[in-house]
Amino acid sequence: MNHSHLAIALLVVAAAAPLAAQTVVAPPNVTAGDVATAPLDTLNVRKDEIPPILIAAREDTYTVKGMRSCRAIGTEIVQLDAVLGPDIDVATDKTRDEKRGNAVGNVAKSVINGFIPFGGVIKEVTGAASKERQWQVALYAGASRRAFLKGYGQARGCRYPARAATAAQAAALQSAGANETAAAPPPPKKKRSGKRRSRR
Repeated sequence: MNHSHLAIALLVVAAAAPLAAQTVVAPPNVTAGDVATAPLDTLNVRKDEIPPILIAAREDTYTVKGMRSCRAIGTEIVQLDAVLGPDIDVATDKTRDEKRGNAVGNVAKSVINGFIPFGGVIKEVTGAASKERQWQVALYAGASRRAFLKGYGQARGCRYPARAATAAQAAALQSAGANETAAAPPPPKKKRSGKRRSRR
């Protein structure tokens, strides 16, 4: 490996490290590069209202009020997963074909319709409107809340999803998701438009 290739490899590793530490991960078919080059309005962030669970996370990120049981902790984590996407402990690797077939405007939930990592990538979004800034704060708070709850659940001896998934649990969840996708019925055929010609 020559010096230029080594330098490029080191830059890739250095750039990937901070993203790997985040708790918001890409939904299927979305790469960080897609979001880095797409304005937030193309992800429908500007159009949607911030979900109440993210507003609550923003207002009191580290509260344990109401978290008296592992079930309560797990329930809130599942609710956060529903708007943030899968956490990094259960995220699946995307194949090259999946990345190639990505359509940024049609992925993820209505909350962000894409992967919006914070940190370095958010800084690339310049001139963000007030609504977009509110979304960024809410997403960060939601991800921080989820990470906190998983740590809190683990300290209490809770089982997944009230704590981070083990490698075996993550593999089982990924396998189950793949099986559900494979078993999904094909979409219904579209009806032909127009009237049939009458026979003479």
